Amino acid sequence: MYQIDFNQPIHVHFIGIGGISMSGLAEILLQEGFTISGSDAKESDIVSLLKKLGAVITIGQKAENITDDIDLIVYTAAIHKDNPEFQAALASAKPMLTRAQLLGQIMANYEYSVAVSGTHGKTTTTSMLSQIFLAAQVDPTISIGGMLDAIGGNIRVGQSEYFVTEACEYTNSYHAFQPKVSIILNVDADHLDFFSGIDEIIQSFRTFAHKLQPDGTLIINGEMECLPIIIEDLNRNICTFGLTSNCKYSATNIRYDAEGCATYTLLIDGKPVTDIQLHVHGIHNVTNSLAAIAAADLLHINMDAIKEGLAACGGAKRRFETKGVFNGVTIIDDYAHHPTEIKATLTAAKQTDHNEIWCVFQPHTYTRTKALLPDFAEALHNADHVVLTKIYAAREQDTGLVSSQDIADLLKNKYQTDVIYLPEFDEVEAYVKKNCKKNDLLITMGAGDVVNIGENLLKK
Repeated sequence: MYQIDFNQPIHVHFIGIGGISMSGLAEILLQEGFTISGSDAKESDIVSLLKKLGAVITIGQKAENITDDIDLIVYTAAIHKDNPEFQAALASAKPMLTRAQLLGQIMANYEYSVAVSGTHGKTTTTSMLSQIFLAAQVDPTISIGGMLDAIGGNIRVGQSEYFVTEACEYTNSYHAFQPKVSIILNVDADHLDFFSGIDEIIQSFRTFAHKLQPDGTLIINGEMECLPIIIEDLNRNICTFGLTSNCKYSATNIRYDAEGCATYTLLIDGKPVTDIQLHVHGIHNVTNSLAAIAAADLLHINMDAIKEGLAACGGAKRRFETKGVFNGVTIIDDYAHHPTEIKATLTAAKQTDHNEIWCVFQPHTYTRTKALLPDFAEALHNADHVVLTKIYAAREQDTGLVSSQDIADLLKNKYQTDVIYLPEFDEVEAYVKKNCKKNDLLITMGAGDVVNIGENLLKK
């Protein structure tokens, strides 16, 4: 594999530079004095920012973007092999790295590198740990899979040995990492267009755990059934977190305010330490915060900074984000696109002060929808009213084997849920505008562009 020498900046070209992770890596290299070029399918705020920072970006991916002066080409798993720019890159015989391989090489430059993995909660937990590092004034470098107000985007380039990033299991990309600290929040069935099922996913996380540096530490959810498989023969330090007191870091006396945000008593080794106040919603974020606390404590961050950072963390964009109010209806936007995440979000919503919950859900990918169809219905029935849009295809083609109507039928027939399938956004906007009442909670939910529905309602 090609190895970057960070003491000798070169010209790096990113195919798909506008992606949330790719753009962050490009910005890090720009700060390190590298020449950066790239391409993306469309203009965006991220592309505009990179241009202002000095990157040369072409809209549209085509063979002529691969020029002679490029020294290294970086690409993502989202790039199809028949992409003309990717094909030209292969033909050029220039060195190539995946996004994950580049991130792994960047990570190796930091003594205190933390990789946050898990099927759910990566972005929120990375945000929490980022806020803690900022409160402790350790000047961290941060690469996050969402937009965090505290750093004005998805990337922060610091000058210290602290580095925190998300570690995604899709295509096993996180196997390119060798962090000092690895976090595994949870393991669930997802990305079934790549993995054959839960057993292969568990083995993937096991491999990730074994990629730790020899003196590294695994911080892992101590309540998972698959825990013994993941840590078997792992000759590393192991630290557990969870809601039960048999975990090293746990919580008790959990209570919620009117907005559904928790305060709890932190236990370490079963002994009360201090009260922790969160400004994110739901019991799942209590668990996420315990993982962040464990990592910060391990890296010698004092408890005052931990408490300050968590209290300041309102989460990343699109994580139970309040967008505004229309006609007395509060609009929340959330990135949840897996049944476990949906259930966690709706459970958190129930803890807020509201009348009825409306969930406008946009399923993400045909593969996930088909594989987890009964689970989607079981999770969504926790809302009082459900409005389904057509499936967001993302990287897939419509096979005609599954539709949002299938979820609607299950919700209606099995759970007697008030549900309607309205494929187009303008239909959804008209429907909820007519039917939502004062003090209702309207949650736009999904990993696609469903956020636009709430934003459009707020403009009217």
